[in-house]
Amino acid sequence: MEFGYLQIALAAGALIGLGVSLLVWRAFAAQPDLGAALDNISAERVVETREVASSDERDLQDRIGVWAMKNLPIARYTRVPRKELNLLRIPLHRYWGEKVLYVLIGLAAPPIIALFFQIMGQPMPVIIPAAGSLILAGVLFMLPDYNAYDDAKEARKEFARALSAYIELVALERNSGSGPRQAMEVAASVGDSWVFKRIGEELARSRWSGLPPWDALRTLGEDLDLPELSDLADIMRLSGEEGAQIYATLRARSQGMRAAELNHALADANAVAEKMSIPMSMLGLVFMGILIAPPLLRVMTGGGGGPF
Repeated sequence: MEFGYLQIALAAGALIGLGVSLLVWRAFAAQPDLGAALDNISAERVVETREVASSDERDLQDRIGVWAMKNLPIARYTRVPRKELNLLRIPLHRYWGEKVLYVLIGLAAPPIIALFFQIMGQPMPVIIPAAGSLILAGVLFMLPDYNAYDDAKEARKEFARALSAYIELVALERNSGSGPRQAMEVAASVGDSWVFKRIGEELARSRWSGLPPWDALRTLGEDLDLPELSDLADIMRLSGEEGAQIYATLRARSQGMRAAELNHALADANAVAEKMSIPMSMLGLVFMGILIAPPLLRVMTGGGGGPF
């Protein structure tokens, strides 16, 4: 029981020290990060904050994320994958809420496991759950970033596949005599995937704001790290501002994207085939071992005769 009291005392001391550290941290003014400050006063951030604050259907993760954004200066010490979150349309408060929840789970899981072992009569040193909590919390803190990067990578591949079809539709509309904006808007209204809807929303926003559609697509391509969309914006700018004939250019660009996608798919298939060759080779070795083992054992034991 003395060991249990020691764990409780150490945990209480750690919580008191953490509380004092947070009070001192909040008492002294820190130099704000310029990028984070500008993001906080941007129009998109204000609209997002109002939407979050006015929603009555927020779950626990959203509430924790809003609290973390208001009270914890964690954005200064971590790199937020903003392009990936914008591509996946994950709100920033949900991203921070997921991080905080994962950290709480990482901090709580090892002590609970240690308490279970102590109840079973097998106590462990206090350093093990303490170190386990810190390590697990650090790993889980980075898990949302890994998920965002991985999901965004797949989303960019899907965007490139759909964009090749969109460019083909724009080329057909331009060849039929439609203007640059009309061709882009009509082509975006044809598809029902999230890629076409995202492009259509950006084109509609540019119409209401008075911006050229190619500038809107270029901004979207830079914000989401989609170079193919920026290339399309450059081609459409030549058509809109200089009146250039871009049908052949658009068709060539679409064919080039499809060829690149085919080469990438072939490379992935070859990589999978190479990985599959290793188990097949091991299976062949096992089969050869089954065939060779009986006569080899007879020779080693001095046995004779045939197999029957």
